Amino acid sequence: MKFPGKRKSKHYFPVNARDPLLQASQQEQEEGSWVVGIDQTLVDIEAKVDDDFLQRYGLSAGHSLVIDDGTAEALYNELMREQLISHQFAGGTIGNTLHNYSVLADDRSVLLGVMCNNIQIGGYAYRYLCNTSSRMDLNFLQGVDGAIGRCFTLIGEQGERTFAISPGLMNQLQAASIPEEVIAGASALVLTSYLVRCQPGEPMPEATLRAIEFAKKHNVPVVLTLGTKYVIQDNPQFWRDFLREHVSIVAMNEEEAFALTGEADPLLASNMALDWVDLVLCTAGPTGLYMAGFTEEAFKRKTNHPLLPGAIAEFNQFEFSRAMRHQDCQQPLRIFSHIAPYMGGPEKIMNTNGAGDGALAALLHDITANNFHRQKVPNSSKHAREYLTYSSLAQVCKYANRVSYQVLNQHSPRLTRGLPEREDSLEESYWDR
Repeated sequence: MKFPGKRKSKHYFPVNARDPLLQASQQEQEEGSWVVGIDQTLVDIEAKVDDDFLQRYGLSAGHSLVIDDGTAEALYNELMREQLISHQFAGGTIGNTLHNYSVLADDRSVLLGVMCNNIQIGGYAYRYLCNTSSRMDLNFLQGVDGAIGRCFTLIGEQGERTFAISPGLMNQLQAASIPEEVIAGASALVLTSYLVRCQPGEPMPEATLRAIEFAKKHNVPVVLTLGTKYVIQDNPQFWRDFLREHVSIVAMNEEEAFALTGEADPLLASNMALDWVDLVLCTAGPTGLYMAGFTEEAFKRKTNHPLLPGAIAEFNQFEFSRAMRHQDCQQPLRIFSHIAPYMGGPEKIMNTNGAGDGALAALLHDITANNFHRQKVPNSSKHAREYLTYSSLAQVCKYANRVSYQVLNQHSPRLTRGLPEREDSLEESYWDR
């Protein structure tokens, strides 16, 4: 699963003269495509502490509390001094998604956000960089004189988890730090709902809207992951309007879908979301994964899988169709697909944090593969119409589902390697439809 990234294998008989039909297009686009995202840069820090430690810092066992920068710095320094920290992981939903995309595609992604100007070896900012794929481009991060976000998970003597959150300067990204040329060449701009709901006076929402403005100007799809149901349920109408005005693709779980639409059924919620966006990815825990989108009526493709019952009868009838943006369809047809958890799900779930981000990374990989192929082989029949994805909706579901399984089966939300090589030899490739 390295397409569209660089191949590691070499020809046994090297060909010096490239195919003259492809040579021109290959020279025009040497770097291929990429995805760009904005995130609140933060680090997840896990440590084992005693009850006295919690009391000293005014923390209530088993609860979550936002702490000020001074308290966070003192707390972190004590954890480091006493060597109590067991893990420091790079976090952030968009950072996780872009990292996983770069691991899957073996290709470039660009992260926009803030990073400490002064980085101490072994410190939290250093760990953020160490836990991030080298294929992620961090050159456009905005430097700040202070801390990035830190989320402390403090495990007490009885195993109870207490959370202390320090936002630091993670929401201080300025609109002037958004590079138009990076967004203009991207296959997608990836955002999260957290970027819009910040404290009054913080510049992150303005920077996010500036990025959306550039994406619209250059016809780049905007992808929004809903983050958490608590953000959405406070004002669902605001988010419906936001999706309709700014967003092409929405990623959510069943709880966020219910908060947004009022529909408990993920299929009906996904169908309603198509009133506002072009493509929907909805993870539904043990039920599996749903996708919904549009295709051209005249070029719909019937599935050869069993037709599925549901709130929409035989909803997966045309899941072998490729997704298109609504604006690119003359007669748009709604298409749906569903897949049960890969192998029934892992025997033991190691981590529920990041499974949705992994699924979204797979979708972004397929969208970028479509752009990459269009640039390399513009006359291909694959691009006779303005498709959004390279693969059919059913195949994207299959790929996203497999990546989610991989994340659930490990401790960290960030993949350390791509899918097993044997995946490439499946009878039906992810890229065949």
